[in-house]
Amino acid sequence: MRPLYAVPLGIAATGAACVAYAAGVEVRSFRLRRVTVPVLPAGARPLRVLQLSDIHMVNGQRKKQQWLRSLAGLRPDFVVNTGDNLSDPEAVPQTLDALGPLLDYPGVYVFGSNDYYGPVPKSPTRYLGAMLTGDHGLNKADGSARRGVTGAIHNPWPELRDGFDSAGWVNLTNTRGRLKVEGLELEFSGLDDPHIRRDRYDEVAGGPSEDADLSIGVVHAPYLRTLDAFTADRYPLIMAGHTHGGQLCVPFYGALVTNCDLDRKRVKGLSRHSSGGHRSYLHVSAGCGTNRYTPVRFACPPEATLLTLTPREG
Repeated sequence: MRPLYAVPLGIAATGAACVAYAAGVEVRSFRLRRVTVPVLPAGARPLRVLQLSDIHMVNGQRKKQQWLRSLAGLRPDFVVNTGDNLSDPEAVPQTLDALGPLLDYPGVYVFGSNDYYGPVPKSPTRYLGAMLTGDHGLNKADGSARRGVTGAIHNPWPELRDGFDSAGWVNLTNTRGRLKVEGLELEFSGLDDPHIRRDRYDEVAGGPSEDADLSIGVVHAPYLRTLDAFTADRYPLIMAGHTHGGQLCVPFYGALVTNCDLDRKRVKGLSRHSSGGHRSYLHVSAGCGTNRYTPVRFACPPEATLLTLTPREG
């Protein structure tokens, strides 16, 4: 018979091993998710879209930077960046350098709260407790920063914006934009980050333009109010990030939290969303980074997604 102390010691050892794996292995185990979405007009050539999200760059993250550069080898038709590129106010040059080869491709982007404001240390137990009890967002740190309270860490987001803009990427901050790719007119309607209530859907409302071959809604955080609005306006595809896929997941169970009011079953990957009698495809990226103060992932490796857009069925 095992001594009574052997059980708690075994649990502690298992927990320590999981933390070591989450912080030392999985957080750097970058993956590429591939999905197919039937949203193009009949007869159109498939388009390859690379979605990047939640990079949360910190100075010195060389493996992440090398992996991001390597994604240019996928030769996407265009890139969609769904925000939270930064987790360090000094990391703009490294972020732009890592994305440099991808900036040669057509692209669009929105920002997330961490592009505007630097993260602050938080208690993991307090954060998890808030999410599990339904207190989903507008956390005090982000809310205070948004209101300009003394002590907020302001990231140099204009430098990041200028780098993207100078490369020709289209800024979708509460506005619409277009790309012409393979002869198709692609329309994008983007929102600023709902997590800190910077979204202004009324500025992009009205649904897809009649002359667009495909219209896509783009937003950082997939709050239901934004998904409902895009879907009711008949956007066939919505792309978002923010959730980190749950970041700390339970094997065979999945995510515990989404950090917004989206249900856990749709915390990452492709799903459907219904509103106003219409249905849209929703793709939520699990992202390829973490907040600098919680640099761990478990059962949820960092990722980018290559979406292949194909002609609509039927």
